[in-house]
Amino acid sequence: MNRTDLKNKVAESAGVSAAEADRAIDAVLGAITDALVAGDKVSLPGFGIFETRERAARTGRNPQTGESLDIAASTSAAFKPGAELKRKLAKS
Repeated sequence: MNRTDLKNKVAESAGVSAAEADRAIDAVLGAITDALVAGDKVSLPGFGIFETRERAARTGRNPQTGESLDIAASTSAAFKPGAELKRKLAKS
């Protein structure tokens, strides 16, 4: 499913126009992004938790040359599915 498919599904389910659904999707994604940038978790009961995770600096290896290289520490977004989502996925 791509963004257009999602927009159309939301518009159909909510009984709104595609433009309104697109604005709603933008608002939700913007709110989640803002919370993660601020270091907060976003918990959607039954669906899951969006959070940030810190990755420590480490030494990696270039697979083509075998040369060692330093990989800087970073922060990444992570998603942990909720119990209801896990249950629904297990049935499919």
